[in-house]
Amino acid sequence: MDEAGRGPLAGPVYAACVVLDSRHVMNGLADSKQLSENRRIDLAGQIRQYARAWAIASASVEEIDRLNILQASLLAMQRAIVKLVPAADALIVVDGNRAPQLDYEVQTVIRGDSLVAEISAASILAKTARDAEMLRWHEIYPAYGFDRHKGYPTKAHLEAIRLHGVTAIHRKSFAPCAAKLTT
Repeated sequence: MDEAGRGPLAGPVYAACVVLDSRHVMNGLADSKQLSENRRIDLAGQIRQYARAWAIASASVEEIDRLNILQASLLAMQRAIVKLVPAADALIVVDGNRAPQLDYEVQTVIRGDSLVAEISAASILAKTARDAEMLRWHEIYPAYGFDRHKGYPTKAHLEAIRLHGVTAIHRKSFAPCAAKLTT
């Protein structure tokens, strides 16, 4: 299990869990941040096709602002595991050093998205799902460049916030967005 989207200023946080099929080896699984966008999309298709099970879930901007980004990430992970069909029947391995409360045995692995194939696959699914969501938001808010930075705090994104203010999908509890609310 892994998440994507803890660092952006806009958009939901996504989580995915994957149960790989040992009969179908997928070459090139790695931390989604280390892959090109095209390679992530290609691998995401393979994961959806060949994994024994996979699920993706999210936590909204409102939940991020209400709970904080860590708790919202853990909530997205809880939602993903509930959606997993067939249900998990063994150890749940989670990237990082924090895991959601689950009715399963859980192990955390720091840098697991680079070390554990299943976590790499989950990283890829979470990242591609979140990126696709941000492309949809770009259609609504084209002045912000969500198609390029996916909500991360790039110079261009910060300038767009300065010029246009925050949108409904900005995380108002994050400093650059909160500062714009008060000016």
